[in-house]
Amino acid sequence: MTQYLARAALSHRIFTGLQRRRLSALIGELADAWTAAEEGRLHDRRGHDRMRAAGAGPRHQLVFTDRVVAALVILRFQLPHTALAVLYGVDRCTITRAVHEIRPLLAARGFAVPSRPDVRLRTLADVFAYAAAEGVELRLDGTEVRVRRPRAGKPGRRAFVSGKMRQNTKKTTVVTDEKGRTLWAGAFRPGRMHDQTAVKTEGICDLFERYPQVKAKVDAGYRGLAKRFPDQVQAPPLKPRKDAPAEDVAAWEAARHQQSSERICVEHANAEHKQWRPLQRYIGRREYFAETYSAVAGLVSDRAAER
Repeated sequence: MTQYLARAALSHRIFTGLQRRRLSALIGELADAWTAAEEGRLHDRRGHDRMRAAGAGPRHQLVFTDRVVAALVILRFQLPHTALAVLYGVDRCTITRAVHEIRPLLAARGFAVPSRPDVRLRTLADVFAYAAAEGVELRLDGTEVRVRRPRAGKPGRRAFVSGKMRQNTKKTTVVTDEKGRTLWAGAFRPGRMHDQTAVKTEGICDLFERYPQVKAKVDAGYRGLAKRFPDQVQAPPLKPRKDAPAEDVAAWEAARHQQSSERICVEHANAEHKQWRPLQRYIGRREYFAETYSAVAGLVSDRAAER
């Protein structure tokens, strides 16, 4: 199979998860950043400025468009790099190098904002500033992805064992708006860390104090935040005692159901992320997990922002 045929087939939405018009826009968006990074790499290798015109020298085995398509297919299906190397007629290390070049660019894009194509949110502080300016009520939730177990004898090995899943996981905090559109994904921590502790390490308490008008709905794992910021954070109501009257139990059930219905959209956003194979069970190196999740969540936010 020639590179042209491989590109024509693999650029289909089934493989990349993106419509062709969105794929074309993404390639144009990343081109300048990739070119600048490539020129910087070549300059560091030479140790001096370019002595020949741009474009001189040996050609790339994979042009930039093919590198983006290959990286998207890897993110979508977690295929072995060797499989794509066979399709493109190149060595496996060429595909690996392409993924390591494109994935950081995708992760650095940030998250799309509905009706604001010129704005991207990259930090939790950006999300709070956006929510305060636009009057958006946030939804906050933690999600876990299984990862490879650290080798025996390595310090901190138990830190990845999740108390809930009883598996080795990495934890991510996801923030959406009231329609389930991803605004931010971050606070990547080992699975043993509590959801609330993970997001507190990102300074969320300071942000709630700085933006008192921002409100959020959370699950029971963030009850401490709700207790500290009762006017801003809403958690599920506490369950009545066993000897509570029937009307109190019925009122609690109705309030819990209402709060769950308003918060469920963030669970739907988590499910959108996990339609991409690496976030169902991540089998790559753990140090690249945050980069992978950010890249996928940013791509998902582009589609969600159009809803």
